[in-house]
Amino acid sequence: MTDADRNKHTDRGTLEPRDWDAFSRAANAALDAAMDKFQTASSGRVWTPTPDTIKAQLNSPLPTAGTDLEAVTQQVLDLLPYGVGNTHPRFFGWVHGAGAPGNLIADIVASAMNANCGGRDHVGIYVERQVIDWCRTLFEFPHESSGLLVSGTSMATIIAAKTARDAALDFASRQHGVGNAPLVGYTSEQAHACLARAFDMIGLGTDALRKIAIMADHRMDLTALKAQIARDRADGKHPFFLAGTAGTVNTGAIDDLSALADIAQDEDLWFHVDGAFGACAMTSPDIAPRLKGLSRADSLAFDFHKWMHVNYDAGCVLIRDGARHRNAFANRPDYLAADGVALAGGEPWPVDYGPELSRGFRALKVWTHLKEHGTERIGQAIARNCAQAAHLGKLVEAHPDFELLAPVTLNICCFRYTRPGVSEPELDRLNATLVEQLQLDGIAAPSTTRIDGRFAIRVNITNHRTRIEDVDILLDALERLAAAR
Repeated sequence: MTDADRNKHTDRGTLEPRDWDAFSRAANAALDAAMDKFQTASSGRVWTPTPDTIKAQLNSPLPTAGTDLEAVTQQVLDLLPYGVGNTHPRFFGWVHGAGAPGNLIADIVASAMNANCGGRDHVGIYVERQVIDWCRTLFEFPHESSGLLVSGTSMATIIAAKTARDAALDFASRQHGVGNAPLVGYTSEQAHACLARAFDMIGLGTDALRKIAIMADHRMDLTALKAQIARDRADGKHPFFLAGTAGTVNTGAIDDLSALADIAQDEDLWFHVDGAFGACAMTSPDIAPRLKGLSRADSLAFDFHKWMHVNYDAGCVLIRDGARHRNAFANRPDYLAADGVALAGGEPWPVDYGPELSRGFRALKVWTHLKEHGTERIGQAIARNCAQAAHLGKLVEAHPDFELLAPVTLNICCFRYTRPGVSEPELDRLNATLVEQLQLDGIAAPSTTRIDGRFAIRVNITNHRTRIEDVDILLDALERLAAAR
């Protein structure tokens, strides 16, 4: 760019493109590349390490002068091959959704609108309300329940836990803090770490969240739960919160949500369900019965960007008592006066239900995704993933060199390669090496965990592109790599 070009740009005092035709070409090139990325998502490597050349480019000084748009666009497109790999059908590691091409359209429109969806009277608020209403229907929450779209289940859990805490302390904690209030909550020892993190962030501390032992099926032990509640009451504690899990991270186990709802009712506890990925199985008629009791929750946290495959990020919190939810967060300064007119209208505002004042228009991609595909199609994809995990489990059980380490109850299969005469530490190292080699070779990307102290290859299937043959490729590759060692 010449000095004359820079001066011209500065004189205009704007960040608009200097050449709209060139901008259009760049935008279309990016769209074409993004579409090609989706069209070829099932081919090639699963994960490709970021090359040193790219890392070097991403270690440059802060730019003070602008760069030609065409060059910037090419630099952006150069990043496309080096994601985590979750769009590929053999990404079997962490519970990441696979995304969908239709989200591109929604994200383009949302970017063009550049709306702050914290409040005010504009269409973004109404789109989000529609999405929340659809969620009420899907999860059978009452009309007076409230909800909010957030970055993910971690934020949703913080919002739910704070609402529960404030309700337990009659909302005085909003002004005076928790003080010495002896609040304690309960969840499974297999529950996601976001629950403990939420207790930390709302000022109760992680020790206040009791981790209850699990049974052989990896669900929360209800007898142990009741005993811990009784001990806490005898010790002068104030039990207030019970969290069940709909799809644990390690094995996909679903706690007995109906029984937990009964216990919460009998013990006067706030009943929360962590449904990060498993709650979306409500869209599958074959799997939904396993989630019985979820509709009785006082709060539910889940993600659209996992098993519903909305592009990152998009999570949701639903809270049964909308008045309590609003009472836990609403606090408008004068410049955000409530019950206004024109742009100051549109009550209620999302800022009254969570900590963020500035919020992007993430509801649009959720709305578009549900409109395009519908819950039936999404549910069918979820059911296929569960069938694929069950298929893998049967292959493992039938194979003399593999050992199934936990029941396949949903979409996760945990197993390991075994070898006669090899010690447990050596088996751990061997299985870890096999997973690393699969990832480095780009064949597949499972993750690892420990089941009852044993190192496990963890295969999570949360991808609408995955086919049975992808599962077969994984096991064949493991067998081949193990034989070479």
